[in-house]
Amino acid sequence: MDSIKKILLISGKRKSGKDYLANTLKCILNERCQIVRISEPIKSEWANRLNLNLEDLLSDGPYKEKYRKDMIEWSDSQRAKDCGYFCRTAMLNVKAEIIIVSDIRRKTDIKYFRETYGSIVFTIRIDVEDRIRVERGWIFKSGVDDVASECDLDDFKQWDIVLQNNCVANGEECIKAIRMQFNI
Repeated sequence: MDSIKKILLISGKRKSGKDYLANTLKCILNERCQIVRISEPIKSEWANRLNLNLEDLLSDGPYKEKYRKDMIEWSDSQRAKDCGYFCRTAMLNVKAEIIIVSDIRRKTDIKYFRETYGSIVFTIRIDVEDRIRVERGWIFKSGVDDVASECDLDDFKQWDIVLQNNCVANGEECIKAIRMQFNI
C-alpha cells in the first residue's frame, strides 16, 4: 500500500457514468491504475451466502436487479456492525499507484478512505439529469433509489470536483477535467 500515490473516489447515482469514467481512465493509465469496487466484496459474500452466480451479480443486468434490494439491506446490516468492512475488504489486493474506487455511496465510505489514507484521497461527484439516466436504462425502484445506498451523499458538499455527465461529449470532458484536476 505504500506504493499508492492517489485514490480517486467516484460517486454518482445509478446510470450516471461512474463505471464508464473509471474504465476509460483505466485504459488511459494502464498498469499505473487499478479499479476497486466496494460492491465486489458485497456481491461476493452475497453470492456465497445464497449460492448465486457471482459473474451475473457483478454485471449490469437484470440478474443483479433481482437481488439488489435484499443485498442493500444485508450490506447495510453489516455496515452497522463495521462501517469500514467492505471498503477495507475491497482494498486488500491493491497493487497500482492510482486506485479508482468507482462506487462510493456513503459518507462512511469517504470517512474510511480519508481516515485510512489521508491526503492522497480525492473525491469526484458525477451528476447527471434524471432524463439522461432514463435514456441509459435507469428505472426508479423504491427501496433502491430512495435509500442510503443512493441518497446518503446527496447533501455531501466537500467534493474535490463535481462533473456533469449528461451526454457522450460530457464524458470525454469529464475525463479531461479529472486528469487535469488530479494531475494524472
